[in-house]
Amino acid sequence: MSNYTGESNGAAQRAELHRKIWAIADDVRGAVDGWDFKQYILGILFYRFISENITEFFNAAEHEVGDLEFNYADLSDEEAEKDFRPGTVEDKGFFILPSQLFENVVKNAKTNENLNIDLTNIFKAIEGSAVGSASEEDIKGLFDDVDTTSNRLGGSVPEKNKRLVDILTGIAGINFGNFKDNDIDAFGDAYEYLISNYASNAGKSGGEFFTPQTVSKLLSRLVMDGKDKINKVYDPTCGSGSLLLQMKKQFDEHIIDEGFYGQEINMTNFNLARMNMFLHNVNYNHFSIERGDTLLHPRHGEEKPFDAIVSNPPYSIKWIGDADPTLINDERFAPAGKLAPKSYADYAFIMHSLSYLSSKGRAAIVCFPGIFYRRGAEKTIRKYLVDNNFIDCVIQLPENLFYGTSIATCVLVMAKNKTENKILFIDASKEFKKETNNNILEEKNIEAILHAFRNRKDTKYFSRYVELSEIEENDYNLSVSTYIEKEDTREKIDIKVLNKQIEETVSKIDELRASINEIVKELENEE
Repeated sequence: MSNYTGESNGAAQRAELHRKIWAIADDVRGAVDGWDFKQYILGILFYRFISENITEFFNAAEHEVGDLEFNYADLSDEEAEKDFRPGTVEDKGFFILPSQLFENVVKNAKTNENLNIDLTNIFKAIEGSAVGSASEEDIKGLFDDVDTTSNRLGGSVPEKNKRLVDILTGIAGINFGNFKDNDIDAFGDAYEYLISNYASNAGKSGGEFFTPQTVSKLLSRLVMDGKDKINKVYDPTCGSGSLLLQMKKQFDEHIIDEGFYGQEINMTNFNLARMNMFLHNVNYNHFSIERGDTLLHPRHGEEKPFDAIVSNPPYSIKWIGDADPTLINDERFAPAGKLAPKSYADYAFIMHSLSYLSSKGRAAIVCFPGIFYRRGAEKTIRKYLVDNNFIDCVIQLPENLFYGTSIATCVLVMAKNKTENKILFIDASKEFKKETNNNILEEKNIEAILHAFRNRKDTKYFSRYVELSEIEENDYNLSVSTYIEKEDTREKIDIKVLNKQIEETVSKIDELRASINEIVKELENEE
């Protein structure tokens, strides 16, 4: 078991995860394309950990009643069917027989000539265990991306099985102990790592960038600052679910009464988010992850309003906009009087989030800087948000925080219960630690931002609390640089000292010239 503890262990956990993944990649390289390879890694990682999860669930119950030697993995399937299946799906959302557990499959994987078919049947059985239960929709299709019969694994069954053995044994060798105690979102981080190494273009189409864990932590703390309890948390573009998971990691479950809600358009990300929920011990009845286009087919209208919304929507992605005349009448978009431009959907996501936000809630959204100064329809929507006092704070983040883009992003914080007609601006562009590939937010950087957010004091070069009248005078420009002066870090030169230095230099030059002239005269006389 791993003994990793505390935030500082995140880098060590990440390094081990990446090293192990790379080792598995070396084993399967040449047979499976990088992008396809990701599916197998993430799916089988999930398979391992739900196997361990249900084993620990049964073992803990038996140990509690005195049978300290009990191990669910050692039972026969017959015993498990009779004594452990009843009621389990209602509690856990799924059921796995002992013979189907990851650890038991790995033991015999090298000699199992039917490994690929057995794995397919196991995955179907796990999903099938939830059919007809309340968890069916949360379990359905989780393993769709893990096709163990695909020719991508090899042209023959022995080739397929060899690749699967390599992946199974590689994943079995990753030692993280209990994933719920990890300081990183292991699945999300693995996903980012695989994207960066194997599919550099796949995650960038349509402005999709994945949220680093430290940014997720900042957003979760912003929406919860000063709050003792919320009803539920929502991410309208949830990706792998890392923002929702940070809410769980940062705050005890009793603080978030009704659980975690998210929507995701990409099928792989949708599956990954649900996997991540289970992996981090969020029970099926405490989360709802739905698939679909958030802007055109929102799935959680009946569950709104939400006290906390966290989001990193795709930057400046295209959408149908006013090409669909019905959208201007949509209750989410109508109040602003304009739709977000077809080329930039950013404000469509912002207006959607505002619509789903409760009267006492707070939303924190990662944004592309251009949305704060571009004109046209975006200015009209900004004016609506400012005039109705929905914008609480705009935070300039450092550049190069995100995988796949070096741009300096911003965080938009919105609320419906503001008591002052002001907007707080924070320039946190220098609040970072430089690492090899990306800058990161350390705990001290996050705390500095939160301190400014909480205290709302004017601090030179860092924060300003600005009256709405000044923002109106600036034509509703919300760029942080408009309101916070940049510190001049250039070396300050004392002109008097500089002039003296120049005089001394000129004097020395004159002396040198005179000396040279004397030498020249002496040489001429010698001739």
